[in-house]
Amino acid sequence: MSDLSIKNSEDCAGVEDFEYDLPFELIAQEPLLERSQSRLLHIEKATNQLHHCRFENLVEMLQTGDVLILNNTKVIPARLIAKRPSGGTIKLLLLRQVGSSPRVWEALVTPIKRLKPGERLTVPSASGQNFEISVVGIEIGFDGFKRLIVDLGEPEHMWQLLNQAGYAPLPPYIVRDYERSFAGGSNQENDSEEDFDSGLESDSTKNISRLSDLNRYQTVFAKEPGAVAAPTAGLHFTDKLLEALRAKGVEIHYLTLHVGAGTFKPIASALDEHKIEPEHFTISNETADAINSAKAEKRKVIAVGTTSLRALETAGETGRVIPVDDGVTHLYVKPGYDFKVADGLITNFHLSKSSLLVLVSAFAGRDRIMHAYEEAIKLRYRFYSYGDACLIL
Repeated sequence: MSDLSIKNSEDCAGVEDFEYDLPFELIAQEPLLERSQSRLLHIEKATNQLHHCRFENLVEMLQTGDVLILNNTKVIPARLIAKRPSGGTIKLLLLRQVGSSPRVWEALVTPIKRLKPGERLTVPSASGQNFEISVVGIEIGFDGFKRLIVDLGEPEHMWQLLNQAGYAPLPPYIVRDYERSFAGGSNQENDSEEDFDSGLESDSTKNISRLSDLNRYQTVFAKEPGAVAAPTAGLHFTDKLLEALRAKGVEIHYLTLHVGAGTFKPIASALDEHKIEPEHFTISNETADAINSAKAEKRKVIAVGTTSLRALETAGETGRVIPVDDGVTHLYVKPGYDFKVADGLITNFHLSKSSLLVLVSAFAGRDRIMHAYEEAIKLRYRFYSYGDACLIL
C-alpha cells in the first residue's frame, strides 16, 4: 500500500521548538508493580484543561460506543550479546528479517569494526548453553549507518537462541546490570556509530532480571511476534481493565504494527528533512469495518499509541480505513497534518526533539503539549517507555 504523504502542510516549527529539559530521575527505569496504577494525564482538547488521574480511570473517561484500537505486536528478545573468536564482545540489536528467509536478519552492532563475512559468533545464555550465529555481510542501512547481516540458523534454532539468550530490546535510556555482566567490558571497543548503553544506571534496577523485563516490556494482549520495541502506550492495560472497558460498551479492536528501533531516534537536523524508517503493519477486515462504522455514526475512534495512529492514518488516507494484509508505512506526522481517522490518542511521554513528540504536537497543538509536559515535570510524572501516559481527547 502506498504511504500517506502530508498534504496542505502548514509552516512547521523548528526542531528546537520541540525541546524540553527533563531531570534524569524522572526517566522511569522500571515498571510499576501494577500496570494500570500508572498516572494518566488527560489533555482535554475542547477546553485546554489538564486532568490528573490513574490509568485505571480510563473506564470513566471513555463512552459507550467509543472504539479503542490497540497494537497487538509482540516484542521479540531482539538484543543479543556475542563473543568473537578473538574473545572480544559485541552487542547486537536485531532490526528486521532480510528478504523471505526467516533466518537472516539485519542488526545494529557495536562495535562493527573488523567483522567479516563468514565469521562465527558465540552467544552465551544464562543456562550455560552457547549458540552460534554467523556473519553474512555488512550493508548500509536506511539512516546511512552500517548494519550487520547475520544468519541466526533454522527457525527452531533461532527461537531457541532468542528465548534462552535474548534480552528485551529496552531503549538506550534504560540500563540493566544483567546486560553488563555479559558485556566483557575490557574487550569492548568504543568505535560504534551508535551506543546502546547510556552509561547511566540506577541502584533501584540492580535486582531486575532478564525474564522480568521480557515479561513487562510486553503488553498483556501481545500476539504477533516481530517488534523490536514495545508499543508502550499499551503497557498500562490489564486484562481486568480491558474487561471493564468492554462491560461499559467500549469496542476494543486490534491491528498489528511491528515497531522498529527507529522509534527512539531524535530528529537530527531540520524538521522537514527527517525520515521515518519503514514499519510493517496489518489491519483486519473486522477492525477496518468497526472503525468505518464508528466514523459513519460519529462515534470516537481512540488510537492506543502512536504506532496504532500511524497505521490507521496510513490505511485511512481517504477517510475510510481499508483492510491491509501486509502494509508498509513510514508516515511522518508533523504540524499541518490533516487527521482522517483518530479522534483521540493514548500515548506515553516522548523524548525531546523526537518525531513522536512532533506527532502528538500535531495532534493536540504544540503549545498545548509543551505546557502539558511542563506540568507533568513539575508534578513528577514518570517519563518514557516504563513511565506514565497521556490521554488526548
